[in-house]
Amino acid sequence: MDECLLGLIILSLLLAGSSGVDETHVFISSGENVCLPCNNALHECKLTTWNYNSFSHLAAVELIGLGMKKTDTESHERLSLGSDCSLNIKNVTKEECGIYTCRQFVNDKQLGTDARVYLHVLYVSSSSSSSSQTEISAVTLSCQLYSYAGVSCDDSVGSEGIQLFWVNQAGVILTKSDSRYQILSSSDHCISNLTTTLLNEDHNREWRCNITHRNQVKTSATYTLKSSDSAETEVSWTAGSFVRGTTQLINSETINLK
Repeated sequence: MDECLLGLIILSLLLAGSSGVDETHVFISSGENVCLPCNNALHECKLTTWNYNSFSHLAAVELIGLGMKKTDTESHERLSLGSDCSLNIKNVTKEECGIYTCRQFVNDKQLGTDARVYLHVLYVSSSSSSSSQTEISAVTLSCQLYSYAGVSCDDSVGSEGIQLFWVNQAGVILTKSDSRYQILSSSDHCISNLTTTLLNEDHNREWRCNITHRNQVKTSATYTLKSSDSAETEVSWTAGSFVRGTTQLINSETINLK
């Protein structure tokens, strides 16, 4: 399988508007490798320039200039240009969400239109509350989709039918009707918080935050709760993306909650 496809979830391709700009939306979990397509690429990538913009009123940063990687950016060591002029980013972070624009230049003149990629990054975190100094009584898992700064979640992807929700290890969607769970969501910021009381049988239990597009899972992040004998609870999470019905595990982190 093409390496570019492994970390890539594309929700809309070549949405050419009145401006003639090709637009693509890519959804990925924090910590994964992602490949951003250049839909206007020519035969020679030495004509390719990639610019990045994280906020509407900030100037764009040039990442690739005429096929050459710029070394004055913080992320340059994790960037590479694919053989098809795509932009590859290793171990993507939530701060790298935003708009990536691919352009072709010959003799300082742009050929064709912009190829614009909107990168949305799923990020998860946890916090805990205790009933005593030695026991954790509840844990809150926070799942947020980071997109182009300055644009609300509803404005950027609401029209695409995006849903952000939690499921248990059996794949059952968790709802507010279950008294054990408290679920608070903010569509404006694409955040879903899951708070649950902890039971003895929760050892090795998994909760997963899913993002779906038209009822199909596009990317997800899984939390596994692990208890130890030392009155300490660990919440370990593993980020993964669903690729053609399989889960690709990319990285993991353990958070000790005392």
